[in-house]
Amino acid sequence: MKKQNSALLASAVMALGASGGVSAQQNGETTPFDLGAVVVTGSLSQVGEIGKEQVASVITRKEIRQFNRDNVGDALNLLSGVTLSTNARNEKTIAVRGFDSRQVPLYIDGIPVYVPYDGYVDFNRFSTADLAGIQVAKGFSSMEYGPNALGGAINLISRKPKAAIEGDAMLGFGSGSERQAAANIGSNQGIWYMQAGVSYDESNAFPLSSDFRPTASEDGGARNNAYRRDSKVSLKFGLTPKAGDEYALSYYQQHGIKGQPPSTDPTVARYWKWPYWDKESLYFISRTALTATEALKLRAYHDNYGNEVDTYTDAGYSKLKTIGAGSVGTGRSIYSDWTNGASIELESRRIASNTLRLISHYKLDKHLERDATGTTLSIFKDALVSYALEDNVQISPALMLSLGAGQHQLRPLQVYSSGNAYTLPGEKTAHDWQAGLFYDLSSSARLYATIAQKSRLPTLKDRYSQRLGTFIENPALRQERARNYEVGYQGQPWQGGRVQAAVFYSEVKDKIQAVANVSGNKSQMQNVGKVRQSGIELDARSALNSMVELGANYTYIELKNLSSPTTKLTDVPQQKLTAQALLHPRGDVDVIAYAEHNSSRWASNTLQLASFTTLNLKAGYRPVRNVTVEAGVSNLNDKNYTLADGFPSAGRQWFGNLSYQF
Repeated sequence: MKKQNSALLASAVMALGASGGVSAQQNGETTPFDLGAVVVTGSLSQVGEIGKEQVASVITRKEIRQFNRDNVGDALNLLSGVTLSTNARNEKTIAVRGFDSRQVPLYIDGIPVYVPYDGYVDFNRFSTADLAGIQVAKGFSSMEYGPNALGGAINLISRKPKAAIEGDAMLGFGSGSERQAAANIGSNQGIWYMQAGVSYDESNAFPLSSDFRPTASEDGGARNNAYRRDSKVSLKFGLTPKAGDEYALSYYQQHGIKGQPPSTDPTVARYWKWPYWDKESLYFISRTALTATEALKLRAYHDNYGNEVDTYTDAGYSKLKTIGAGSVGTGRSIYSDWTNGASIELESRRIASNTLRLISHYKLDKHLERDATGTTLSIFKDALVSYALEDNVQISPALMLSLGAGQHQLRPLQVYSSGNAYTLPGEKTAHDWQAGLFYDLSSSARLYATIAQKSRLPTLKDRYSQRLGTFIENPALRQERARNYEVGYQGQPWQGGRVQAAVFYSEVKDKIQAVANVSGNKSQMQNVGKVRQSGIELDARSALNSMVELGANYTYIELKNLSSPTTKLTDVPQQKLTAQALLHPRGDVDVIAYAEHNSSRWASNTLQLASFTTLNLKAGYRPVRNVTVEAGVSNLNDKNYTLADGFPSAGRQWFGNLSYQF
């Protein structure tokens, strides 16, 4: 049917899935976990399908490996509308149409993933080795994601085996003594399945560009204090007792160790090390067919987040910084955070031409900070409660209306900070709503228009952090609000070609921003920001013949600080352009070239970082079936560039990989 063939064309649609057993494995694809996909539109039979025409919203496993995107941040950078940056802790951060990762949260199989205290994640710490794909919603996103999806959502989809036995293994080496290893194995026995994965990534440093000029805090060559080591184990066991029913239990354990390279500006350089950055998770996801027209979907989860940062007096890293009180006084800050949560969704197709979903979320976050002596410095606990409704109405075979509304409540449960007297603040409430029209021009082309009123409730750090004594807390902070508009086209205008185009416009109100000199020289986070974010996204890909595939995407975004025109909005380039060429000179050889250009970006009110262009090149050879040998170079032109002031990116790097699929 026309509806079934094209329902995944809209950028609001979020679906992943199998492309077929052993042949999918041989082509570099893996089967995504159906229950982990979050969909707005589409019929039940389409849950889990990968829409290959939807590359701007879905990154497949094949693309992740083609372009050697070993962590989630680098993988997301393949998409239009997404840009990378670096924060003051030298963590990899992203922006989606100008919204940061607190406003476009990260999920694993629809389950929210972020450090409870500040709402951030370090995208360098999340490996792609065990993923089937990544979904990205921009602006208009399913109410199934729950609260805080102000500018969209990023959903990591785990694997689900299709065949009786399938898997892959990879070994890799690279610059900076980098060493990588990963293995995945799965089995589907009809009534049950299992999936397991392990990965390991270690590096001593990364090389700086030969054009980098040394400073007092960075001598060039190998980047100082840039070591890292990450390991991950993932396990999943699922039951499929009958058609329409599925029950899956997943376990994840991540362990990270990293140094934090100091700023190249010695006046602001921090000498930090992270002896551990760990995450341990237990997830249960199920779908039960209650009747022929009703189904119940449940997600329940527990996350532990533990990390420690040690601060030193200088680049010798031999003496802890023990001046002052609290964690600064001992030189060690230790977080022990955890999250418990659940969501329940009732879906009904009882009314003709309607798919109605009732959704409820509950999430409990706890932050606990201690110093090296074991003294408790702070305890904060919040509960998030959410209720939502979605309805997709098929007005005609070619026209569908999608509606959604939700209410979210932030309920502070415990507030304790050593040396401070707090009273428990009242709860905060936010309301979301959205509407979208999707019109099928043909079975392979769609026009759409969406509007979404979204919100983000303030994090614990927004409300309570004193930022080493330079800020005043503000427990009364309200939610940020955004109204996101978008019109677009997705389709296949010619054989072998895929084209997408979108125009977007967002109005952000009550944006949480720092206000200086509120009390003496101390600042405070307040709801003072009003921002306009608008732009266009273009994406085109085509196979010219059996030997050549070309692709490119372009993003233009204009950020306007309406509440304070003299204050720059930072970390987002106005333009981003990528281009790629995939050459297949013969059946067992691939050559892939990839170029990326970012225009200049503001790092502060007075500093603008230069634009840059990088080139990547890789060749792959399959000496025997299912075995691939690869070698390549990233930043081939050895460009010296920065995504944040004081934190230069890697220069020219080489890598080599050996992989096997079965």
